[in-house]
Amino acid sequence: MKKVSIIVPCYNESQALPLFYEELKKHLPRSYEYEIILVNDGSNDDTLQIIKDIATANSSVHFISLSRNFGHQNALKAGFDLATGDCAICLDSDLQHPPGLIPDLLEKWEQGYESVITKRIDHESISFFKKTTSKLFYRLTNRFSEVKLEDGVADFRLLDRIVLDALKNFSENQIFLRAVIQWLGFKQITIEYQAAERVAGTSKYTLRKMLSLALSGISAFSIKPLRFSIYLGLTIAVLAFLYGMYALGVNIFTDRAIPGWTSILMSVLFIGGLNLLMLGIIGEYLGKMFIENKKRPNYIIAESDLIK
Repeated sequence: MKKVSIIVPCYNESQALPLFYEELKKHLPRSYEYEIILVNDGSNDDTLQIIKDIATANSSVHFISLSRNFGHQNALKAGFDLATGDCAICLDSDLQHPPGLIPDLLEKWEQGYESVITKRIDHESISFFKKTTSKLFYRLTNRFSEVKLEDGVADFRLLDRIVLDALKNFSENQIFLRAVIQWLGFKQITIEYQAAERVAGTSKYTLRKMLSLALSGISAFSIKPLRFSIYLGLTIAVLAFLYGMYALGVNIFTDRAIPGWTSILMSVLFIGGLNLLMLGIIGEYLGKMFIENKKRPNYIIAESDLIK
């Protein structure tokens, strides 16, 4: 009998987790052996205790508790690394990723697909701000990264064992799993789902975290921003040269040259701001290299019933 690993990252989800677990049980496949891996990502509420209570009541439920909050992507990575199934399905515990879609994911897997990706269709109640920031996230990522992501793709997906084994080779500190999985290739298919409202709690993905994730994805898979800085620098240099020729001509051939500080000040401020922008882009890459060269682990497990 094939085994399915279901991986659920949890961060301060004490209100939603019991509701999620009851809903998940309704859609667990009867024709498969399964394990549920609940990953506590350094929660500071009662999430860990609720996870342990669920694991005590059901021997097919296991837990991983990280030593602190390492972030959603690294919590997923911990689940992938310890999963023992022939495939793994990851989804969030707020019920915005509907467990009822699990049979559809498995059906596509049985058809031979090694990566079954889901694409979110936003619920009408989703705010304009949330929709706008989500679109901005994908546009930024696709514009500057070599890896292209469909608008609305989620971390709710199924991965075959061959993909899970390939992911174990990655030790990037700021890993962006959606882009990594897309980069890996294998046989992929995308299915759509209707995003539901969050049952409890608040979203952990703020605008700041979304932009940080986008920057991580861009800098991890592309040097386009560095090339952009070169092109922009060349453009400014050419414009500055042309303006210099114009100013020299005015000074030599006309009497309209009026000494002043306005144009000089504007030029200095513009070039200074441009330099800071370019240094910021270079600094992003240097900082990423600095962190990655330390070769720190993606996460630290404080306790888990999967580790003997």
